[in-house]
Amino acid sequence: MTESPRTPNSPDGEMKSLQLDDRPESESADSGIGDVDELPVPQHILISNITCDSFKIRWDMDSRGQDRITHYFIDLNKKEDKSSNKFKHMDVPTKLVARVVPLPMTVRGHWFLSPRTEYTVAVQTATKQHDGEYVVSAWSEIIEFCTADYSTIQLRQLLQKAEAIAGRMLPFTVFYRNQQKEYFQPNSQDYRSRDAQCCRMLPSVKDNSGSHGSPISGKLEGIFFSCNTEFNTGQPPKDSPYGPYRFQIQADLLFNPNTNIYFGDFYCMYTSYHYVIVVLAPNGSKGDIFCKGKLPALDRFNNSFLSCIEEEDGSLSFRHAQDVILEVIYTEPVELSLGMVSQISGHQLMSLSTLNAKKDPSCKICNISVGR
Repeated sequence: MTESPRTPNSPDGEMKSLQLDDRPESESADSGIGDVDELPVPQHILISNITCDSFKIRWDMDSRGQDRITHYFIDLNKKEDKSSNKFKHMDVPTKLVARVVPLPMTVRGHWFLSPRTEYTVAVQTATKQHDGEYVVSAWSEIIEFCTADYSTIQLRQLLQKAEAIAGRMLPFTVFYRNQQKEYFQPNSQDYRSRDAQCCRMLPSVKDNSGSHGSPISGKLEGIFFSCNTEFNTGQPPKDSPYGPYRFQIQADLLFNPNTNIYFGDFYCMYTSYHYVIVVLAPNGSKGDIFCKGKLPALDRFNNSFLSCIEEEDGSLSFRHAQDVILEVIYTEPVELSLGMVSQISGHQLMSLSTLNAKKDPSCKICNISVGR
């Protein structure tokens, strides 16, 4: 019986990191492999302590022949890879050769493990002979597991990179949201992010745009807003990727001392533009509970992206970062009566839409040393 791949319990024993064999990189892992000998076959594989770029693995073996084992061969593949071609070191660096260490062992490597990705794994035991050839066991059963989202450790690394390019802060007064005309009309087609009576905008599940490992993608419910302004006018831009009609709401109705702010993501889409996602969640709300422990909290009065400052007269003023495009997710319903809807004077620039946009994995500005 195999353990559920998501189980948090780790078997007892000292953990050792996976050690790759020191053979030349050009050598195929199956060159010099002899016929299957009477080596024990790994059974009952257990995967635990899964992160975005590591996991722990152990298995059971018959005692017979264990003293002859010098290496473990670990065949790790993305689940969608249906290739039956086992163990070609030259193909991808996910066919691992590990010297024998006490089990369980940690398999760690951002160059071959990506977050939120399904993998299959199988194991062989092997004996390295004096002539450099291997004698191996049969392969174990194949089991499946899925890597985890970014933790706050990886998100803080992204946060630091985003802070480095955010630029100076500019004033703004309203949050805005663009949509098609029908979105704001009663008795029009259904929208998941609006009630049937067209009185409220409703939270919907965030799409899969941005970093693949972001814990908010496909999970956090919210309403997307923008707040960036044009440098020369201080007003929202005349164009939008999302529709020719714009809902505007005074900033203090969504962002005030009772609102918590979290860093959600930092990414680009093969362009020079970089996007920062921040989450606004009223204190104690469902969205706030979701974000606590998953996302880095920001100081609402002093951060590099979106700030709310209380002036001497008690009024609130607001600032946004100049050099990144902010995507603001507000986690609670918003009454349309709190703002106003008008048609923009510019164009709908569909090419700038971030809907389900994939992050550029080669960008050195917004990537960190884990799976993208």
